[in-house]
Amino acid sequence: MSTTSTSAVTLDSISVDLLELLQRQDSQVTRILADEAERQATTLELIASENHVSPAVMHAMGSWMTNKYAEGYPGKRYYSGCVHHDRIEQLAIDRATDLFNCAFANVQPHSGANANLAVYFALLEPGDTFLSVVLSDGGHLTHGSPVSISGKWLKPIHYPLVYDESRDDYGYIDYDAVEQLAVEHKPKIILCGYSAYPRLIDFARFREIAERVGALLISDIAHIAGLCAGGAHPSPFPHSHIVTTTTHKTLRGPRGGLILTNDDQLAKLIDKAVFPGTQGGPLMHIIAAKAVAFGEALRPEFKQYAHQVVANAKALSEHLMSCGYHLLSNGTDNHLMLMDLRKFDAELTGKQAAIWLEDAGIIVNKNTVAGDQRSPFATSGIRIGTPALTTRGLIEDDMRRVGTFIDRVLKAKGDEAVISSVRAEARELCAQYSLPH
Repeated sequence: MSTTSTSAVTLDSISVDLLELLQRQDSQVTRILADEAERQATTLELIASENHVSPAVMHAMGSWMTNKYAEGYPGKRYYSGCVHHDRIEQLAIDRATDLFNCAFANVQPHSGANANLAVYFALLEPGDTFLSVVLSDGGHLTHGSPVSISGKWLKPIHYPLVYDESRDDYGYIDYDAVEQLAVEHKPKIILCGYSAYPRLIDFARFREIAERVGALLISDIAHIAGLCAGGAHPSPFPHSHIVTTTTHKTLRGPRGGLILTNDDQLAKLIDKAVFPGTQGGPLMHIIAAKAVAFGEALRPEFKQYAHQVVANAKALSEHLMSCGYHLLSNGTDNHLMLMDLRKFDAELTGKQAAIWLEDAGIIVNKNTVAGDQRSPFATSGIRIGTPALTTRGLIEDDMRRVGTFIDRVLKAKGDEAVISSVRAEARELCAQYSLPH
């Protein structure tokens, strides 16, 4: 649409400040949104699964596409009036397949969890066996946790990470153990891809194991999708039969899910499993925002971003280790690192460490680590990631400064004066790097 259009709606007509519009309608909601914007602008976001979207992505999420039911797929809708929804969904599909160099994409899953559920529904029957890593070792709720439908409806067998307290390099995937378990249990699918794993994934090795036992390889790349798209992590294709992902995190899009494959038969099963199998009407405003985000990720500057995310993570991890902290697997190959607090202070929980850091304007999350005996509500570690700060423009030297902030807070063990001092310095650093605008 151009500003010279004769339509009643033009680009010029939507230039009104949306926060002012909302203020006139609902001042309470506006105040909360403004407070959240202030929080994000003045804190250092280091949660590995979070990022800052562009204004274009954010606007697409609040667009006219939200007003329509569009059950079905492009050209095969159950409602009239979907001509432009067909166009935007097909654009999102085309951009997704270009981005990941694959033949098929379903852009309708509302989340990564929904994407995984649809794949299970397409491929498995209740009680079927699949192989995955346990949640406490870096997996995900939908990878077979007993509190998830994936653990209640199916039979998950969990492969371990290498864990030996006498060694410093624990925390790697034990591929030989994966193969041994696959041969023993003959799973229908083998799942790789993690929410808290700091090293490269050997997709080719996983495919070899899957081929040996006649399993399908499903790669959940929710955390590393942007790195894969930007060439900063090996691609799950051509090794994976199916790839699932979220569209936020390192991909820097709206909160949503995506399913990819190169197999026509699997594609048909996936489409049926998403709709009508596990979802009703698609969130077309989110699909529009996905199209925008995929378009952004296809630009050369996104590759630079993806590589900078990894460079920043390496700089931060090396600095933290130089300060005496132990990181699982002694570092990182991707966007995140896991700090094992047991060797720093056996009494300190990840929960307490995250509280101290948040008070200082540094946002991380508590996280279990390999061999953790604490509950997921306390944990013995914290997870730290660099996607959001890289989006703001921070580079390696900045990350080392952030590492010094973290070190000062943790070694002060709750000292209010130190926390207050770091909070002021964190605000100062944030002021140098604005949010996307």
